[in-house]
Formats: sequence, C-alpha cells, structure tokens
Amino acid sequence: MKRIGILTGGGDAPGLNAVIRAAVKTAESQCNCEVLGIRNGFDGFLDPEGIVPLDAAAVRGILPRGGTILGTANRGNPFAREVEKDGKIVIEDVSGEVVAAIQALELDGLIVVGGDGTLRIAMEMHQKGVPVVGVPKTIDNDVGGTEITFGFDTALNIATEAIDRLHTTAESHHRVMVLEVMGRDAGFIALHSGVAGGADVILIPEIEFNYEAVCRKILQRVESGRDFSIVVVSEGARLAGGEQVFRDTGDAVYVARLGGVSYFVGREIETRTQAETRVTVLGHLQRGGTPSAFDRWLATRYGANAVKLIEDRKFGHMVALKDAKIEATPLEEALAVPKRVNPQGDAVWAARGVGIAFGDEDA
Repeated sequence: MKRIGILTGGGDAPGLNAVIRAAVKTAESQCNCEVLGIRNGFDGFLDPEGIVPLDAAAVRGILPRGGTILGTANRGNPFAREVEKDGKIVIEDVSGEVVAAIQALELDGLIVVGGDGTLRIAMEMHQKGVPVVGVPKTIDNDVGGTEITFGFDTALNIATEAIDRLHTTAESHHRVMVLEVMGRDAGFIALHSGVAGGADVILIPEIEFNYEAVCRKILQRVESGRDFSIVVVSEGARLAGGEQVFRDTGDAVYVARLGGVSYFVGREIETRTQAETRVTVLGHLQRGGTPSAFDRWLATRYGANAVKLIEDRKFGHMVALKDAKIEATPLEEALAVPKRVNPQGDAVWAARGVGIAFGDEDA
C-alpha cells in the first residue's frame, strides 16, 4: 500500500478521533503508508480543500477528544446530493464525480467510518469499484454484523448518569421524572441505561406501550409508599396502534428526526395519575464530550484493523466485534437486517425480573 483515505460520515459519536488516530499511526508504523483525511464525509471529494494529509503529528492528542477532526455531514450522500441549478435546489447523483476523485487520488483503500446510512453509501461505492472498508459507528448500536458499535458505551454512561441525577430530585419532590434518550428505531440506550439506572418504566420502539400499563406501575409504587418514579423513553417509542413522534418530516435527502414523545408520555401520566411530572430530553449531550475508556479501546482496535483489512484487500467488508475478537463482516451482510432489541431476549427478561415495566403488561 502507498496511500489510503479515511472519512467520517453521518452523526458524530464519541470515539471517532480514536479511530482516525489508530488508522493513521497503524498505516505509518506497520505499512509505511500515506494517509489522507477527507473532510465532511464524501463531500470532501468534491471540495478543493477537502483533502488533508494526516500523519502522527496531526493526530497527536486527539484520543480523548469527542467529535471528529475531519468533520462530518448528515446530508453527504453522493447518490442524492442537493445541488443548486438555475436558482433551485435539485437532487442529483454525483457518485460518478466522487469515484473519479477517488481514482485521481490513487487510493489503495478508503476507510469509511459511519452508521448504517454511511455504511450503506460505502457499500454502494464499493459496487462502483471503490476499494472501501467500513468501521461501524453509532451511539444507537443499531448496526448489524457486530456485537457493539463504538459511541454506544459513552452515550449509555451519560444517560445512566442523568437517571442517577433525576432520582434524587424525583425523590425529594415526589415527582415522576420522564427522561427521553436517543436511539432512533432501536431501544438499546433506553434499555441499558434504564436497567443500569434503576428506572421503573422503560419504553422502547420494539415494544409498543399503552398508557394504562404505564400509569398502573406508577400508582402501584405510590400505593407501596414510593411516591416517585423514573420513566425512560426512547425517542422512537410508540403507543400501541399509534405512530412515532417526529420533530420534522425530513425530505428527499435528510431522514426525518424523531423526538418529543416524552412530552406526550409526561402529559398523560400527570393527567391520569395526578402525579407531578417533569420531562427531560437528553438530546445531543449523549453524542458530545470525552469518549469512555471502552469506546477509546474499541475505536482504536477498529481503526487499526481497518488498515489491516485494506492490506488484506478485504474490500466491501467492515470491522466487527464478535466473541471479543475483531473480525471482517461483509457490508452487505451487516446491513441486511438492522439490529434491534429482542423483546423476548434475556436483557428484557432480566429487566422485567427486577420489576421494570415496559408499558405492555396488560396488552
């Protein structure tokens, strides 16, 4: 190998810089290979200033930093890019231009770090002949083919700390505290933080809920002398027979954003139980800040092994954690079925076992 590229796409997640650092240092020390950083996802290939050389000096000190030194873009899909023509915004496929730019750089491999959306673009670019390898990243932990994505552990820790803090004020004021966390259509953050933080009710997208069951749990606690409750709600949770709640409807390029379901839940709880209820939306606090030790460790392993995949010419694959080992998983296989919480799995069973309600108990 002589030259490889690396880009970060989609939403940011703690640990991105650790991947970049590991890839750069591994490429230099193990392969004597030049590394080019592509700014703002695939958009960087279409930007005259979008390519930057990376060496050990450029990545020094970034291991504990959140975010990404390369920047990222949620609207960076080259197969559906917003382009202004004759004063109007139109959607065009500019993937051919991106492929030409990659070929002009004479890259031996391109490391694409992203979630399911970015990795799907990577797979499509591979089908057009680009030597791509992927690194699974998302706080939602919803990418298939791997036991865990980096970024999830940090988000989980932040959500758990929020629950711990809400416990004290909920108990002091005899309130119901509703905490909304991220996760899109996967309830991993809500489930894991809710169990770790001792929540009383957890609402996740994989299990439809009804207000009667939620309020029954809260009233049972009041009757037993516990006049406060903690309810953790995943942003993608849905009422039985109802729809998910979105903050906006999205468009041809941008996926609609979930959010706000906790306000409906909080209002119904207060109306039905007469318990004073407060809602907290954790939001982007889950994405920002210093990555946990686990995420730094996993991201470093991913970054180093992504370079090895290129060296082994395992294009169209992504690094994945399986049975505590880093393995290569075909992107097509990893993206075939999105990962979701198993409602009949041991994690949900354990949560029910310790008395946590999921809002479906009388469904």
